[in-house]
Amino acid sequence: MQDTAVKSGLAALCVIGGTAALGLTDNFVPYISERGSLWQFHFVRGIMAVALLAVLAALGFGFLRPRRFWAVAGRSLFQSGAMLIYFGCLAFLPIGVVVAGLFTSPLFVLMIAALFQGKEVGRFRWAAVAVGFLGALLVIRPDPNDLQLVAFLPLLAGVLYAIGAVATRAWCEGESTMVMTAGFFAMLAVMGGIGMLVLPGADTLGTRGFVSRTWGPLDASMWFWFAVQAVGSLLGIGLLVRGYQLGEAGHVAIFEYSLLIFASFWAWMLWGQTIAPLGLVGMGLIAGAGAVIALRSEAPSTLRAPEAVE
Repeated sequence: MQDTAVKSGLAALCVIGGTAALGLTDNFVPYISERGSLWQFHFVRGIMAVALLAVLAALGFGFLRPRRFWAVAGRSLFQSGAMLIYFGCLAFLPIGVVVAGLFTSPLFVLMIAALFQGKEVGRFRWAAVAVGFLGALLVIRPDPNDLQLVAFLPLLAGVLYAIGAVATRAWCEGESTMVMTAGFFAMLAVMGGIGMLVLPGADTLGTRGFVSRTWGPLDASMWFWFAVQAVGSLLGIGLLVRGYQLGEAGHVAIFEYSLLIFASFWAWMLWGQTIAPLGLVGMGLIAGAGAVIALRSEAPSTLRAPEAVE
């Protein structure tokens, strides 16, 4: 019993450490978006991350050969699409809003399970879905007189992330954490490369040109921030994975919502971004809904780190 309690505590610390790392590094994106490109960012960071994983594999800390290549590639496609939208939105929306949109993922996972997989969903979890979407509306606060579709893009990221989470369990059983993490970053690198080749590019200055630009200067400063993103992402995801290995998935998933706190805190400290009181209430509703779904589900409720599910 004592050993179980110790492992649960360590699992919580790992997850909180992982979200702290991700919440901080995600707030460094404006240093890149001012002059760089979303596509360049994912291309360079993806190559860096895969290279680091290859070094770890060469040192005997895992392997990078998938059992089912197309299953891992398909799952990575949805997860990477979600992250492409997530980081693109950081140039236009406060990070707290973007993270809250991504964290609607468990709500969509539940809907997919009920509508497409024929799984039974009780009234408590359906109620949690309703509450979670109410929270999302409070965070986004759509104005009918000034409706901007970009405000709903984080929800699309949540949908894609949910599909990827379902695919993790349905398609990738038996795949190692390192294989799926490498597939995730490799797919982001591929998407970044395609974006750089296909899009016409634009000369828009500042963060507004982050999505439309195809390339930016690769000076010492940019290399530094790309490296920070690659290392920070791997560190954060690695801690989250370790948390899932130590603790019960339903309880561990709840601690992932601390990313809302860390991301919003660092956004306030670094950039002066604040969340309106109703937005804070909305975040609380999203976190509460996700907690209910996680605790009442047999399957793991995955948020930022579906790589933990093996």
